[in-house]
Amino acid sequence: MRAPAFWWERLGLRALLLWPIGAVYGWLTARRMARPGARPPLPMICVGNFVVGGAGKTPTAIALAEIAAKNGLAPCFLTRGYGGRLKGPVRVDPAIHGAADVGDEALLLAAVAPTIVSRRRERAFDLLKESGASLCFMDDGLQNPSIAKTMSLAVVDGAVGIGNGLSLPAGPMRAPLRRQIGHADVVLVYGSSPRAGKVIRAAARRGRPVLRASVVQTGKAIATGTRVYAFSGIGRPAKFFDQLREAGIEVAGTRSFADHHLFSNLEAKEILAEAERLDARPVTTEKDAVRLRGRSGPAAELYESVVTLGVETQFENPIAVAELLKAARARWLRDTFEQLPTA
Repeated sequence: MRAPAFWWERLGLRALLLWPIGAVYGWLTARRMARPGARPPLPMICVGNFVVGGAGKTPTAIALAEIAAKNGLAPCFLTRGYGGRLKGPVRVDPAIHGAADVGDEALLLAAVAPTIVSRRRERAFDLLKESGASLCFMDDGLQNPSIAKTMSLAVVDGAVGIGNGLSLPAGPMRAPLRRQIGHADVVLVYGSSPRAGKVIRAAARRGRPVLRASVVQTGKAIATGTRVYAFSGIGRPAKFFDQLREAGIEVAGTRSFADHHLFSNLEAKEILAEAERLDARPVTTEKDAVRLRGRSGPAAELYESVVTLGVETQFENPIAVAELLKAARARWLRDTFEQLPTA
């Protein structure tokens, strides 16, 4: 699904016409979020967001896992495997699984720590026990009540905030902010745009800490002034294109796809042809590139020639993040001990 532009603009006619449907959808989602969940065998740190689309959940989960590992904790990941055909539960093996099997995000996570794909998250408990991990990061799922979370962190893209603030399909919200903020123990804001102000104020009213972070590009460096043809199928492709321009790279052309889009051989052929016509290097994100890996035909040719850029989360205060993770682990252990039957 590609997010319509009016979601991120001031309230207009289309949003107002869809508002009644959004109000019902948001109410139903908020009601569902209030259900109790099954207790997992590990501390469960949910990395979610208030809106649909990409806010940076996956790089956030990876950065959190890296901080956990540096502080003596053994992390693992749990994800739905969106875009993949396997319902799970299954432990991801990049040697045998591709994006068509488990989705693009699962492959990125599996490069960092043991990763379990399960559409029904509560069915992953046995594999989580076998992972040898001491805590688990759930990529997405703030609105999913099936598992009790030890801590929930809501990621906000400061460039767009919560858009027009309305619920689907009138806006990008999964439920009203006032109903969701109570389920978020921590709010993480990327960037310093004033568009995140409403979320920050709501967090302050509920006594929720607000963390800050930024993203830096990783991967093969592209020299300033290089002509590129950029393509992407992520939550907000325009964000990727803007990052290239801000880095001084000449973007000769762009092509956007829906989030998690599995590129066809015809599309790969078209991308290669357009890049050649523009005398530009094809460039995409790491998340997009994994959907080309292991393919044949033009998709394989595109994978070999494309310049891949990833993103890495940098927390403003990584020490505070580490303390939150350790506190969540300690809280889960304390609750587990208290629930043990007495002799």
